[in-house]
Amino acid sequence: MYVIIVGCGRVGSQLARLLSSEGHDVVVIDKNQNAFERLGEAFNGLTLLGSGFNPNILKQAGIEKTDVFCAVTNGDNTNLIAAQVAKKIFKVPKAIARIYDPQRAHIYAALGLDIISGTVLFASMLRDKIVESRFSSYLIETKELGVIEIEVKNNLVGKTIEQINIPGEFLVVAIRRLDGVILPEPSTVLQAKDILMAAVKVTSLKKIKEKFKV
Repeated sequence: MYVIIVGCGRVGSQLARLLSSEGHDVVVIDKNQNAFERLGEAFNGLTLLGSGFNPNILKQAGIEKTDVFCAVTNGDNTNLIAAQVAKKIFKVPKAIARIYDPQRAHIYAALGLDIISGTVLFASMLRDKIVESRFSSYLIETKELGVIEIEVKNNLVGKTIEQINIPGEFLVVAIRRLDGVILPEPSTVLQAKDILMAAVKVTSLKKIKEKFKV
C-alpha cells in the first residue's frame, strides 16, 4: 500500500516504522524537521516538511496514488481538515483522522471519515479492565458487539466449535494455543487450556458468562 501519514509524533512515527517494516510505501509529513528523528535509521520511507493539508505538499507526497491517508498530529482541527482534503478533494479511498475530543468524533464519522478517538479508546480499554477483564467492547466499533476471552476447561474440553457457537449471540473466531493462533473450523475440537476469542452480542453477555462460567 501507499500510505501518507501527517504528524511525526510518537503515534505517527511508530505507525510509519511499522508500515515501512512491513514493506509498504510510506510518506511522513510534519511541520517540524526535528520530528523526523523519531523515525530512526531503519525507516526507508520519505519525509516532507510542511502542512498536511497543503495541496502542493500533498501532491509532492503522491496523494493521487495514495491508498490510505492518516492524520495523527496533536491537533483535532489539523487532523480533520487534512483528512477531509484527502477524502473530498483528492478522493483518497481511506482517510483516517485521530481525534482527542470524543464529542466531535461521531459528527465527522458521519461525513465519511474514519475517526480514531484515543480518548474514547483508552477510556474503553480501562473500563473493560476494571469491569469485565476478559471482555473488550473497543475492539469492534459498535455498541452491539464485543470480544470475549474464554479459557477451555472442564466440560468444554473435547467439544467442537459448532457445538458451542450460539447463532446470533456467540461466535468463536479464533483460538489461542500454546503453539500459536488458529482460525477454527466448525469441526475443530477444543483442547484444555485453549483460549477462545469470540464475538458476543452485548445484550447476551450475562447469559454467555453464566453459560461458560467466565
